[in-house]
Amino acid sequence: MYQSLLQDSRYFDLLLKLDEDLAAEARRAGCACGGALHSARYERKPRGGPAGLGPGSTVRFSFCCEREGCRRRVTPPSLRFLGRKVFFGVLVLLLPAMRDGPTPERLNRLCERFSVSVRTVRRWCRFWRETFVTSRVWQAARGRFATPVRAEALPGSLLGAFSEISDPESRVVAVLRLVSPIGTGQVRAF
Repeated sequence: MYQSLLQDSRYFDLLLKLDEDLAAEARRAGCACGGALHSARYERKPRGGPAGLGPGSTVRFSFCCEREGCRRRVTPPSLRFLGRKVFFGVLVLLLPAMRDGPTPERLNRLCERFSVSVRTVRRWCRFWRETFVTSRVWQAARGRFATPVRAEALPGSLLGAFSEISDPESRVVAVLRLVSPIGTGQVRAF
């Protein structure tokens, strides 16, 4: 069910559009000092995206305050990038979730298909189960769920917590929205 999302360039275009909306919101809000924000976006070299991604898919939106003496950088949340991770965030979310169910052979096929080493997927699992659970993002969000999310089963249990959303695309977007503050510089989770 989730594998098709990882190979769908239209889904990555949707994530780009949602990031553009988040960037526009951040720009409208302006700097904390009251100054206007100017574009200071930069290119990323993310791995793991499907073929056919547009040129804008690698841009990380960011802004810089116009006021001399402030020049504070504002980096809005992103649904495409999870902090400093090299791979697209949707892979960092879904491959560990898919890893929990498959046999070792299936895990090897998944890793081969998306050009990710098994070791990297294991490191992502540790990130979700050890680092993420101690982050301020998770500490603030975990109380929002009616049924507790099991830390030892993250990120799959987090996807399961959004089971009221039947569409897999929308469910993944909801989880990415929840964890998106990780890459803003406002929350230290890495």
